[in-house]
Amino acid sequence: MPLAASAQVAWPEKPIRLVVSSAAGSGADVMARMLGNQLSRQLGVAFVIENKPGASQVIGMMDVVHSSPDGYTIGYGNLVALSTNKALLPNIPYDTEKDLTLLGGTWQTVNFLVVNPASPYKTVADLIAALRKDPDKLSYASDGNGTSAHLGMELFKHLTGAKMVHVPYKASTAGITDLLGGQIDAMFVNSSVVAEMVKAGRVRALAVSSAKRQPDFPQVPAVNETVPGYEVTAWAGMVAPAKLPPAIAKRFESEIQKALAAPGMAEKCQALGVYLTPQSAEGFRSLVRAETTKWAEVVKVSGAKLD
Repeated sequence: MPLAASAQVAWPEKPIRLVVSSAAGSGADVMARMLGNQLSRQLGVAFVIENKPGASQVIGMMDVVHSSPDGYTIGYGNLVALSTNKALLPNIPYDTEKDLTLLGGTWQTVNFLVVNPASPYKTVADLIAALRKDPDKLSYASDGNGTSAHLGMELFKHLTGAKMVHVPYKASTAGITDLLGGQIDAMFVNSSVVAEMVKAGRVRALAVSSAKRQPDFPQVPAVNETVPGYEVTAWAGMVAPAKLPPAIAKRFESEIQKALAAPGMAEKCQALGVYLTPQSAEGFRSLVRAETTKWAEVVKVSGAKLD
């Protein structure tokens, strides 16, 4: 017992890697760095962000899966990595239940449906009318296959009967660049990436993907005001390799909850359109299971596929 207690006290003794399966500058990257900075202050060691985008977030997740379960590698796990991949990837190389330790849920966010400020589409109804008039003429960008931006638009298409060409990018920022350049007609973008652009008028927000309008953007309608039944939220939490020692897993769980409750954290997140939803490891596990079931059904009824 004395040795075990001593080992627990000694951790952490060196920097901790935080693997983000998305590109630098993405919404996931922004949020992971914010949390990593707070955890660093609490634990007294650096949190080194390593961006490992690609392959529908499989590259980053496999980095975590193959890492030593010693408490010095954790990962940012979200809707794609932990839920939608199972429905979209026929040979997904990891099992969320068996290959990862879930440490706790952190936040949820919404997507904005945006177009170029010079676009002729000023409302969701305008966009639907154009899509029905010229099927598959317009294109939409996403930040990758299986993301809430991708499946959110596929659900939109399914509920409206519209057709639109999917153009996946490795990061939403690249899609926004092409949206502003006129190569892309519309896209759903995570609020943590595009909220400031919406406020500044650099993109036109037609709607938000949540069930209700967002408090900070009361002028932007919810998609379901035009498309009944539409609702999409993105979520995230922290994960680690399987077989992480229970004492370290519990310490991470506690420190993550403490970080989310830190002064100013909620305000910083809300300014980006992100809302804290702290969850225990068990609560996060329940969310992942429920969302995996939900999105498997969406993929089935919408016919969504990898592009």
